[in-house]
Amino acid sequence: MNIIEKIERENMRMDMPQFRSGDNVKVHLRIVEGEKERIQVFQGNVIRVSRGTTNASFTVRKISEGVGVERIFPLYSPFIDHVEVVTQGRVRRSRLYYLRELKGKAARIKPRSRF
Repeated sequence: MNIIEKIERENMRMDMPQFRSGDNVKVHLRIVEGEKERIQVFQGNVIRVSRGTTNASFTVRKISEGVGVERIFPLYSPFIDHVEVVTQGRVRRSRLYYLRELKGKAARIKPRSRF
């Protein structure tokens, strides 16, 4: 392991849960407004997970008042308070970009069975 990988591993967070594409997650973000700090929750479906060391990221999509909103989060960002998995979805792809064209019931993801 070279010195760059060693430094990147020191900066990684080990408290992130395991999730993958199709899962419904709540991302709790620390928002700083002036001198105050608050937690804002962004809940939606994970449509993409990009693995890596410090450059890992994931994309979450939700529908807000009929408009699709996507947000890309760096996985090891200090602004992420914590991530909780609400439901696990059963999908056959790792990139769920096709959900952008679907709406209503067609855009739902079936739950993953436990077996």
